Amino acid sequence: MASSLFFRRFCCLHSATFPSSSSSSSSVFSKKKPLVFLGSPQVSTTVLDALFNASFAADAAFEVAAIVTQPPSRRDRGRKMMPSPVAQYALDKGFSSDLILTPEKAGEDKFLSTLKALQPELCITAAYGNILPTKFLNIPALGTVNIHPSLLPLYRGAAPVQRALQDGVKETGVSLAFTVRALDAGPVIAFEKFEVDEQIKQAPDLLALLFLEGSKLLIRELPSILDGSAEKKAQPQDESKATNAPKIAPDEAWLSFDQEAYVLHNKVRAFAGWPGTRAKVVVADDKSGCHNILEFKIITTRVGINYSSQETQADEICFVKDALVFPCEGRTTLEVLEVQLPGKKVVSAGAFWNGMQGKRLKKFDETKHFSHVSV
Repeated sequence: MASSLFFRRFCCLHSATFPSSSSSSSSVFSKKKPLVFLGSPQVSTTVLDALFNASFAADAAFEVAAIVTQPPSRRDRGRKMMPSPVAQYALDKGFSSDLILTPEKAGEDKFLSTLKALQPELCITAAYGNILPTKFLNIPALGTVNIHPSLLPLYRGAAPVQRALQDGVKETGVSLAFTVRALDAGPVIAFEKFEVDEQIKQAPDLLALLFLEGSKLLIRELPSILDGSAEKKAQPQDESKATNAPKIAPDEAWLSFDQEAYVLHNKVRAFAGWPGTRAKVVVADDKSGCHNILEFKIITTRVGINYSSQETQADEICFVKDALVFPCEGRTTLEVLEVQLPGKKVVSAGAFWNGMQGKRLKKFDETKHFSHVSV
């Protein structure tokens, strides 16, 4: 099995379609250390691209021996089975499909046997999306290193960027840390801090920036990881400062306007992409006397100025300039700039308001009963 995989690695690196094949093919017989990359979503391709580029250098100390990613899944409107973004990126670069591994779980015996046969010196993870068991962690000689988009020990878990934005942090960062069985608790090799300001409007934007910085950090630190010195300099995490960033549940998407505007604004920024944020409003038709519930997604917001009771009713939603203005707790207002009705495209607040055709909008009260309405 080991000799078969060795031959397939040689063929992969010798392929004319794979970048820098001339320099890479000879590396099989050199002292380049085999590295296995694990990642799945689009942001992970930034790290894989950096590894490819570094491995093709004449003096590179490593080669990408295999890629591990999530299995194909049904995505997009056509619901076709499609490879993960990392797998597709690797295939587009000419990487051998035989060396793209897609186990359902990283603890599968067949997968672990294949990984052992590759004899990796090091594994690198970047948003892989699968728990790595001890049997996996024992395989790479130099261990497994993870790029984590937070300043560890802060925001350990599945949603570090989303939870940081939800908390309204002004500073976050990316950490390079050894992987241990405890979640995101391994010694930190290096980190980079990153300022969070209003220019970073949504979680996907911040996530992309942090993985870009993380890829640079990884390439900078790889020499020390490969020669073993990183293990000596890595700093244990302070457990007393650890915070959790649990996976986001779909039912967290609902906005409640009995909170202050900045809390809701941060939630909109944090949950952009998935699951998004949703709200219910009451549509009042004074001509017919009907009151119905309308549900929609809130896409973009900003924190408005404080208001007084003389300016607007406590439950009345108005349109000012370019925004739907929602009264919130603490005499604050949330200005909604873009919305999306079910099955429709994202539209501006102005276009949405015009579609109401003079109907009044009020905040939804769970204690009252209304009919649902389609607009």
